Amino acid sequence: MAAPDELFCWEGDWGLPSVDTDCLVVLAYAKFAGAPLKLQKLSNPWRSPSGSLPVLRTSHKETLSRPSDIIIHLRKQKFNADFDLSAKEGADSLAFISLVEEKLRPALIYTFWVEPKNYVDVTRCWYAEHLPFPLNFFLPGQMQRHQLNKLCLQRGDESLEVGDELEKELYRDAAECMNLLSQRLGSHKFFFGDSPSSLDAYVFGRLAPILRCKLPNMKLQQHLKSLDNLSNFCSNVLLLYFPRDGRESCAQKTPSPPDGADFEHVPNKRRKQLLSALVALGAMLSYALLTGMVSIQQVQQEELQAIGPEEEEGDG
Repeated sequence: MAAPDELFCWEGDWGLPSVDTDCLVVLAYAKFAGAPLKLQKLSNPWRSPSGSLPVLRTSHKETLSRPSDIIIHLRKQKFNADFDLSAKEGADSLAFISLVEEKLRPALIYTFWVEPKNYVDVTRCWYAEHLPFPLNFFLPGQMQRHQLNKLCLQRGDESLEVGDELEKELYRDAAECMNLLSQRLGSHKFFFGDSPSSLDAYVFGRLAPILRCKLPNMKLQQHLKSLDNLSNFCSNVLLLYFPRDGRESCAQKTPSPPDGADFEHVPNKRRKQLLSALVALGAMLSYALLTGMVSIQQVQQEELQAIGPEEEEGDG
């Protein structure tokens, strides 16, 4: 019997099964489709097969990272959450998923990774606390640059000017998208009746963090909470498909080993501590040299040559 596919994703918090929106999309779809995945929740992306999260490692040792690619793979394995949709419903699902990715996802990136107070007080703080040392010093900034690149690519603008105008435009598009989703959902339990589909997975994955995370800038959250059916939709998905994650997010922190123990899988504790100390010392020394806090005195070669004859004469 072939080994099950293995899904690596960011660990959860805020009562969510994962803090990452792409991970939430994949987790929700897998639950909806009944895919028997072996789940690995991590706080260190370097422990995944690709060095990023989410990633699916198939039974044939292939790796897939994009949610759309993972969903296509699961469908090929006969785990299809859209199996009961009609042709028209399937077309509507694709159209609304495109709308979510084009209009809502950029605002989500901006909210968590660009908006200054949200990024400093929540996003960077969370990853700095959960990533192992020394990754927590540089990886949040690297992740932010990656998200900014995605936002630039999606908008087709290499020199993105961050400011009030950009924020207004992104939030306006996101609000319009949420309004259309709310109208499409209506009083239904899911977007196409009583069973969840891939559209439900995308909407849940993109909206749940906005609903559950406490952010200093709450503009998107306020608009989402004003749409009762969309807010209730996210809460119902959590209740039906992830009922234990709110409790596990706290309970998992107790039995798990310290994050530092995962770095590079070093078996010897003292060796690992020494390695971490050397990395930190090297980083501090490099910073001190670059900023001029420490300077290295160099003896000119002429002075050395001048000393040489004197020493020889003394010896004579």
